[in-house]
Amino acid sequence: MPVIEIERLDHPGVEVFASMTEPQLRGCGDGGGLFIAESPKVIEVALRAGYRAVSMLCERKHIAGDAAGIISNCGDMPVYTGERELLRQLTGYTLTRGVLCAMERRPMPTVESLCKSGRRIAVIDEVSDTTNIGAIFRSAAALGIDAVLLTRRSCDPLNRRSIRVSMGSVFLVPWTWLDEGIESLGKYGLKTAAMALSDNSVSIDDEALCAEPRLAIVLGSEGYGLSREVIEASDYVVKIPMAHGVDSLNVAAASAVAFWQLRVR
Repeated sequence: MPVIEIERLDHPGVEVFASMTEPQLRGCGDGGGLFIAESPKVIEVALRAGYRAVSMLCERKHIAGDAAGIISNCGDMPVYTGERELLRQLTGYTLTRGVLCAMERRPMPTVESLCKSGRRIAVIDEVSDTTNIGAIFRSAAALGIDAVLLTRRSCDPLNRRSIRVSMGSVFLVPWTWLDEGIESLGKYGLKTAAMALSDNSVSIDDEALCAEPRLAIVLGSEGYGLSREVIEASDYVVKIPMAHGVDSLNVAAASAVAFWQLRVR
């Protein structure tokens, strides 16, 4: 395990933690690109899920402390370290848990492979906020969702902030991109439930809905919800009953309610 002391912001090898954008990271490496995981706990979740560490940026105190186990298990992975203020200047923020790790992405599974046996699938349509994506994945992992599908205008779950908010849950639930319409999920035997307010919405505790053996729960964007096209293409339109004149919940909060209520009984 080579420990490399850095004394300047342009030290070779640290650009993945400093100057590279998310799209640039996705284009790195020999395979599907890289992502950045933050904090020892989250990095350990990723390693247990089979992701490979490429390099680490670490405060000195963590080399023999919180990150020691990770470092010892990652062979000859380079570990870059330096003064705390230098690391802050390098990354643009104070490291929350003192450790960043560049890791390899894995090949994406197909929609068919995730849907053919899944009983509860989450579909994220045009959700662009990284915090919401992370929170949805954390709820999905905790509440028994088998897989997550995202439309292309949604945020990448392997964004650094999404990973941190999810506490590594993005590594626990299989996911992939959905390039076809919601109606395409019917060919895998899934009924679709669009979370939206409309004239024909049924309550989330509707008996027929809850009894569906295989269900895709569709969640829409933060600002506008689901499009008319998605709603019309869905088998159910579902609402969460509200009190005190509140019209809706944040998409992350709504996902937790929906995943729990619509779980497999």
